[in-house]
Amino acid sequence: MGDWHASDSREVAMPTGVLAVRTEPGPYPLDALLGFGARANAKRGFLFVSKVLGKHWPSRPGAMRELHDALAARLPAALPGPVVFIAMAETAIGLGQGVFEAHLRRHPEGTALFLHTTRYRIDGAPLVEFAEPHSHAPRQFLHLPTDPALHELFMRARSLVLVDDEASTGTTFRNLAAACRALNPALAHVHLATLTDFMGAGAGDALAEAIGLPVTQGAALRGSYTFAAGASFPETALAQVVGAADGVAVGGAFGRTGLLRPLSIPAATVDALASGIGAGERVLVLGTGEFMHAPFLLAGALEARGIEVAVQSTTRSPILEWGAIGSRLAFADNYGEGIANYVYNVRPGQYAHVFICHETPAGEALRDLAGQVGGRLVHFRSESDIA
Repeated sequence: MGDWHASDSREVAMPTGVLAVRTEPGPYPLDALLGFGARANAKRGFLFVSKVLGKHWPSRPGAMRELHDALAARLPAALPGPVVFIAMAETAIGLGQGVFEAHLRRHPEGTALFLHTTRYRIDGAPLVEFAEPHSHAPRQFLHLPTDPALHELFMRARSLVLVDDEASTGTTFRNLAAACRALNPALAHVHLATLTDFMGAGAGDALAEAIGLPVTQGAALRGSYTFAAGASFPETALAQVVGAADGVAVGGAFGRTGLLRPLSIPAATVDALASGIGAGERVLVLGTGEFMHAPFLLAGALEARGIEVAVQSTTRSPILEWGAIGSRLAFADNYGEGIANYVYNVRPGQYAHVFICHETPAGEALRDLAGQVGGRLVHFRSESDIA
């Protein structure tokens, strides 16, 4: 963290309305963390565009890792274990996994489990469904670990750490925490780890009362906002078609059904990709949908070799080309739901190399994306089998 920064106030006029934001003094200035976008979503016509999530904005791996460490440092020192970390799909999957791994670095002797929620179903894995009301794709699923030892750990966990990029109303946290507590009555504490906390004074106490457990909060930036809706830009296509594809090609290897340890990228993979990068050439590592953390680790490994690299991801979220969203490319959904997907702030020819990291088979959708951005497909069949 750098110097302490003063409070900030903004009024942002956007195509969908007027957003007024006020931040409290804190370790990060508003502009270092956020830009503003307008959403094609009748429920919520604005978006805080994070500059350190590696989602809608090209982000430096080093800056992302700094935020992971900062949020892990804000967990209560006496948090009772075992601890379960749950990252919220799709935007905060990488953030949550990064915070989990930062926690492991700080507490190598502790016991912690990582899971992330998903918009997809895994055959044979028991799941909990809950709602994210303001989302363009409101149905979320949490799969319970299929490994007996991980399942047992989930069921005796004492603390729940919920990670999201933003906290606004707290409703999603309340819904997920209630679902987890119904499964595991041993839970004794809930901690919310977010980049931005806009819930306002007293929100933690209200959540604690609603959940029935003590709640603590740790955020890089705190404040409040109001939004006066103006013109509506309704979505032109569905953003979620649950079960439409009869076998969306996802599994649990990268966090959907539980992880106890950090992920790693084989040195041979980094060597092979780095060998083709010339001096001074800019590189983008592009994740796809919910597959975010392994691309971040790859980008970090390239950055450690002195390569100028950014990381971000494709998304199902329909955002207008305005404000912090300088460009928009659309392509078919590589997960097979039949919905539109997008990549923002990436222009053809902007990078000398674009490595498109994906967990799904390399079908027509991914080949179309690669053609649009001039990218190379990198298929993560597993943590160690990458082609």
